[in-house]
Amino acid sequence: MERYYSYTRYLKEKFGGKVYKIPVNLPHTCPNRDGTVGTGGCIFCEDSPGGFVCLPDTRAISQKVEELKKYFQDKFKAQKFIVYFQAYTNTYHPLAVFRDYILAAVDNTDIVGLSVSTRPDAVNDKYLEVLAEVKNKKNIEVDVELGLQTVNYKNLIAINRGHTLAEFIDAVLRIKKFGLNVTTHLILNLPGETLVDVIENAKIMSALKIDFVKLHTLFIPEKTVLGDMYREGKIEIIPLEEYVQWVVTFLEYLSPEVVVQRLIGKGPDEGVLFANWGVSWWKIKHLIEEELEKRDTRQGAKCDYLNGKAVQKFLR
Repeated sequence: MERYYSYTRYLKEKFGGKVYKIPVNLPHTCPNRDGTVGTGGCIFCEDSPGGFVCLPDTRAISQKVEELKKYFQDKFKAQKFIVYFQAYTNTYHPLAVFRDYILAAVDNTDIVGLSVSTRPDAVNDKYLEVLAEVKNKKNIEVDVELGLQTVNYKNLIAINRGHTLAEFIDAVLRIKKFGLNVTTHLILNLPGETLVDVIENAKIMSALKIDFVKLHTLFIPEKTVLGDMYREGKIEIIPLEEYVQWVVTFLEYLSPEVVVQRLIGKGPDEGVLFANWGVSWWKIKHLIEEELEKRDTRQGAKCDYLNGKAVQKFLR
């Protein structure tokens, strides 16, 4: 018996079976690195800033999609695909360039979805119009992935995200206005956060009717500000056992309508000071599912705080 709304179940209900994601990388930089909203990037980001030195021909994107699609077809007998702009801030391009990238990516058969990862402060109506146009013309599902990490507005400053909670809320409302889906990335074990933050993360995701959530633990790359803080003993990471409890509690407060795309991320193999307590991601996933069973609980078990909780007693 499944105790949370898994992405696997969602895809089966929506598309009738397995759907494979085709990763597409674009030339990148970040407004939190190039001085637009900040410099240095998030304290856990080690990549040096990039630029638009050599923008690829959009035909290369279409070709890459076709090559990867054929690979999945040959190896897994795949028939349906989601094009996934995963890395960095994929809406942070001139509007015309962004439009060309998007159109090239979906100019293919068997594409049932498009997923575009970005930052809350890089979401604008003009860019959303492009995505909505593609959604309607191609009759595909379009999802905008927002890196948030936490709803704790003070911690957003501490980790140098370069945006606040307000920008996230604004982005979600705008995306929804265009009939697009929203995915939110969250890190539940950021330094200084507590179970109160975990619960508030779940509550805000539910109140905003986020479509998908992706959970991942905090990775600490060596060559980062966070790495220096970790070596100097300025931050502590909660034990794995406590993290498992936090994820289960998060799920209890999360609306049962929100799809959980990921319970745990796969940590980097090298170049990190900390990743998943040195434990395989699949084992941590299993521990979370075991704890759900042990507590005989499920996603949404404590989602009773919406729609005027205080007056509901008068309506029974």
